[in-house]
Amino acid sequence: MQDGERAGDVIIERRGTAGVIRLNRPRALNSLTLPMIRAITEALHDFAGDSEVASVVATGEGERGFCAGGDIRALHESARAGDGLAGNFWREEFRLNHMIAAYPKPYVALMDGITMGGGVGLSSHGRHRIVTERTRLAMPETGIGYVPDVGATWLLPRAPGEAGTWLGLTGLDIGAADAIHARLADLQIASSRLGEVTDALSSLPRGSSSSDVDALLQALSEPQGESRLRQNAAVIDRAFGFDSVEEILAALAGEEGEFAAETRRVMLTRSPTSLKLALRLLRAGRRSASLAECLGRELGACLQMLDNPDFFEGIRAAVIDKDRNPKWSPASVEAVEAARIKHFLKPAEPPLSL
Repeated sequence: MQDGERAGDVIIERRGTAGVIRLNRPRALNSLTLPMIRAITEALHDFAGDSEVASVVATGEGERGFCAGGDIRALHESARAGDGLAGNFWREEFRLNHMIAAYPKPYVALMDGITMGGGVGLSSHGRHRIVTERTRLAMPETGIGYVPDVGATWLLPRAPGEAGTWLGLTGLDIGAADAIHARLADLQIASSRLGEVTDALSSLPRGSSSSDVDALLQALSEPQGESRLRQNAAVIDRAFGFDSVEEILAALAGEEGEFAAETRRVMLTRSPTSLKLALRLLRAGRRSASLAECLGRELGACLQMLDNPDFFEGIRAAVIDKDRNPKWSPASVEAVEAARIKHFLKPAEPPLSL
C-alpha cells in the first residue's frame, strides 16, 4: 500500500507509524457503501501485518460527522431489486465490526460529529474511542423500520443499567458525556485538537502498546460535561427493566417529569415491529457470550427485513420522500403478533463466517 492511496471513497495513508483510514464522503456524512467496507477491511489487514505501523486511526472527512451509518438508500434500492447487495453489505460490514473488536494493534476512532448506526460499528468496537464536543451518537434504526445492528445488541446491553435499552428503542442521539456513560466511548478531546492526536500517534515508536496510546490520549483529553442518561438513570432503569414494549410504555406513562414523557412520545413514533424486535434482540444480547453470537443473530434479522414493509416505508419517509411521516404496519405495538417477531429470529442462511 502506498501512502495516500485512495480506494473509492476511503483514503488510506501512513503518517509516521500511524496507519490512517479516512472516510471520504463528506456530502453523504461519510455513509458507508460496500466498496468502502472492503477498502477499510483491506487496509486493516495490511496495517496489521506492517511492522512499521504502531497504531491505526479511523476518522471522517468534512466538518459534520465521522460516519452517519450505512447508505440506506442503496440498501433500499437493493432490497427492491432483490439483487443481493444488501445481504452482502451486512455480511461484510459485520465481519469488519468483529475484526475491529479483535484488532491486534491499538485502534483509535475519532468520533467527531455525527456517529450513527454503522459509524458506531466502526468506532465503539475499537479499543480507543474518542468523542468531542460535536459528537452526536445514535442507533436510530427503530425510526426507519429497522433494528440496531453492527453488534449493537452486544454493546448496548453492557451499558449501565437500562441505558442501552433506552438508546436502542428510542433511537435518540446523545452527546459526548452520554456516550462515555453508556460505555460506547472512552475519552473526550476537543475537536480542535484532533490533528494533535494523529500527529502524536504518528510519532509513537514501533511496537507501542495500548497503554502507551492510552497515556497519549489521556494527556490530550478534557473533562466531559454532565450525562443526561446518568441524571435520569433511575427513571430509565425503572421503565426499561421490563421485557415487553407494552410494559415499558405503561411504565413511562406512570413516571413524572418531561424526560419520561418525551421518551414515550418518541417511542410511539417508532415502528412497532422494530421496537418489539429490537427489545427481543437486546435481551438476547444480554445473555450472549460473545460479539460473534450477537452479529450472527442480527444478520438473520437483517435478512428477514428485506421482506418487512416497515423497512421500505421507514426509508421512504426518511430519505426518499423525506416527509418524516411513516405509516407503520401494523400501527401499534399491541397489533404486532408474536409469530411475526419469531419470523425475524431465523438463523441466517448461509450463517455469518468470521
